[in-house]
Amino acid sequence: MRKLLRFFGKLVFLCVVLSIGLVVLFKYVPVQATPLMFIRYFENTNETNNWKHDWVSIDKISKNIQLAVICSEDQKFLEHSGFDIEAIEKAYEYNKKGKRIRGGSTISQQTAKNVFLWPDRSWLRKGLESYFTFLIENIWTKDRVLEVYLNSIEMGPGIYGVEAASQYWFKKSAANLSAYEAAAIASILPNPRKYRANPATNYIQKRKQWIVKQMKFYGEFQLKVKK
Repeated sequence: MRKLLRFFGKLVFLCVVLSIGLVVLFKYVPVQATPLMFIRYFENTNETNNWKHDWVSIDKISKNIQLAVICSEDQKFLEHSGFDIEAIEKAYEYNKKGKRIRGGSTISQQTAKNVFLWPDRSWLRKGLESYFTFLIENIWTKDRVLEVYLNSIEMGPGIYGVEAASQYWFKKSAANLSAYEAAAIASILPNPRKYRANPATNYIQKRKQWIVKQMKFYGEFQLKVKK
């Protein structure tokens, strides 16, 4: 029994060391592939089996799309330490009513899930998501979290990252996205394989207009991210 416990303790210690090492590595190295990309590739759906993903540094990503995703996904991104407790509580109360599931994840939590984990609603995955969220919030900077998020998130069928999304939806680089184009991409993030950024449906058009209003209210000055 002691040997088993000792072995288990060593295994846990090794996993912690490896996970921290991976987070430190990705603080400096571009994330070229994520578990979700491989999962989607092997799902063998009717969509193309090839993924499109081009890593670009944050200085080559339009401020418009940076602002758009913050306004649509996590307006307290610059203030919280990885978790928005108020949003989580609201999502919990909403989901208790048995309606369509609503998430309360922050950009940091979504980044942790996209880069290190798999898409699942199990307690194990949520626990690991919290663990990796804590790590990236304490090892990375806010601008690095946003940079990795914008380069790894699913933004269309087989489309990952804002550069590939910009080329796919608007035939231009991420550096040149206008406010309305950025809002269109941000508006499909709740379900990027179902919704289209261009041409936009009535629903996406309304979301796009709401996001643009939020962008004007929030202000670009908020994008002076914490170091």
